[in-house]
Amino acid sequence: QVQLVESGGGMVQAGGSLTLSCAFSGNLFTHHVMSWYRQPLGKTRELVGAVTGGGLTSYIDSVKGRFTLSRDNARNTVALRMANLNPADTAVYYCNAKAPKIDGFYEYWGQGTQVTVSS
Repeated sequence: QVQLVESGGGMVQAGGSLTLSCAFSGNLFTHHVMSWYRQPLGKTRELVGAVTGGGLTSYIDSVKGRFTLSRDNARNTVALRMANLNPADTAVYYCNAKAPKIDGFYEYWGQGTQVTVSS
């Protein structure tokens, strides 16, 4: 069973930076695509970015050039470095792990961490 624990959320002023971390416990970390999602209050959850086991990354357009995903396969962790934050980035951020199986995929979520950006 996989467990994900996020840390690093908090409050920051517009233009500031934060780094979120996600600790993965379980087996076969490198088999999992690790992603960060976010959910602003009253809105639907959206994918922010993802990193494959080999380190390939992808991001939504609104965070490109500001957010950087990285993973440490030796420590089973993934980090989301967020720079030049703005109030639209305010949300609960969730770590997600996904791995394929024969008839679909396994998927796991962390408990979420709040990021608040003040103007």
